[in-house]
Amino acid sequence: MDATWKQQINQAKANPSILLVCSKEGLKEKFQEANKNLEIVQKGLSDYLEKKRSVFARFYFLSNDELLEILSQTKEVRNVRPHLRKVFEAVADLEFKDDDTMWAMISAEGEQVNFVKKIDPKDRNVEYWMGDVEKMMTTSVRHVLLRSVEDYLERKRTEWVKCHPGMCVLNGSQVHWTSDVEKAINEQGV
Repeated sequence: MDATWKQQINQAKANPSILLVCSKEGLKEKFQEANKNLEIVQKGLSDYLEKKRSVFARFYFLSNDELLEILSQTKEVRNVRPHLRKVFEAVADLEFKDDDTMWAMISAEGEQVNFVKKIDPKDRNVEYWMGDVEKMMTTSVRHVLLRSVEDYLERKRTEWVKCHPGMCVLNGSQVHWTSDVEKAINEQGV
């Protein structure tokens, strides 16, 4: 396809008479064949991208061009950074160490939640280690939330609020508020 296109463009440059270039025998058939081949390539590409999306469903949030950019950067894991906000809501960046292992997630507000365990993307396809990131996010948020709920009873509230990520403060406050309301209702015998 590419060779046919380049050949025709070069011939058009060499002979700027459009009528002569377009009236060449077999030109229409060449372009029709190129279009058929292009459709085959596009179908293959679509199938390939669908396969990658079926492994890591969050890739459905990305356009084909964005997904191709990510997949082409498998060896350079840090190049995924510009796409994190589209793949993971409220995650602006990941903390990388020199060996490309990932240790934390960072929100757009700059709050950092450390991962319970590092994620090592070495020698793995992006769709698999991104799935590991997703699982580690869930595990780490649960861990940090539990710590914040437990810490609520140990510190003054004004200190507690400053020590934990915003969402943990909101959720932790709701956990303790609900617990206090339940306790008050049970004490009243209602």
